[in-house]
Amino acid sequence: MISAGSGHDCFEISPRFRQAIEARIARLEADAAEDEAQILRLADLDHIRRQMRLVCAERGEAQRMRTFLQRTRTRIAPQTTAV
Repeated sequence: MISAGSGHDCFEISPRFRQAIEARIARLEADAAEDEAQILRLADLDHIRRQMRLVCAERGEAQRMRTFLQRTRTRIAPQTTAV
């Protein structure tokens, strides 16, 4: 697990990888909101408990990815010159 306290560890990632992670975070957040709304329709307490665990897992993963992105910088593509 990556500790949030060590500020000297910085990863360099490509813009495409950053975009993919940001898209995944957005999907996780949307899925968590949708899954949380489904809880109101459930009657069985065991189903409700599992659904709540799913929502927590989705939000936890989104937070973990946000923390990772905070510790990264986007690699800048090298300049190409026309010949």
